[in-house]
Amino acid sequence: MRDHPHSAQPHPDVWTGRATNRVQWLLALVGAACMALGVELAVDSPWTGGIAPLAMAVIGCIAAGLLVLFGTLAFVHVALKVDQECLEVRCGHIGVPRRRIPLSEVAGADFVAHVTPRHWGGWGYRWRPEKGTAVVVRRGEGLVLRMWDGHTFTITVDDAEAAVRVIRGRLRTRAPGTAH
Repeated sequence: MRDHPHSAQPHPDVWTGRATNRVQWLLALVGAACMALGVELAVDSPWTGGIAPLAMAVIGCIAAGLLVLFGTLAFVHVALKVDQECLEVRCGHIGVPRRRIPLSEVAGADFVAHVTPRHWGGWGYRWRPEKGTAVVVRRGEGLVLRMWDGHTFTITVDDAEAAVRVIRGRLRTRAPGTAH
């Protein structure tokens, strides 16, 4: 983490951060194209091989399209909010999945300069037994929360250094396992 002057402004009551992955919009377009192909097959198909193969093709295209479309839109961006009591992570446009972590459960926070989807097995909400849990929407900087129970939670977010400073500042005023 870079050195910052101690005379910096006090932490705001609520710190918010966000990370976005524009590449996933392309994947969402692929999902929409699959759905459009399924609709096109259903409406205007010169298919002569029977109704069962046509129905399977239509259902397959629409199902694959929905899966890709909603799967990618859920992780186009992540929003992080840190207030006096908790840290909240929300994914996508509707904010699901969402995780709320009381600061009383957090033992510490660390800045990580380079988090990649490859380290976690892809984009999205991830869990790996040897690494913990993560929300990865893009490669780049992130923060790692160390919990009192030994687990970790990694989040890719822009200006992760500021988030770590805010979290550490709030943790200094708390004792382990106590509500504030």
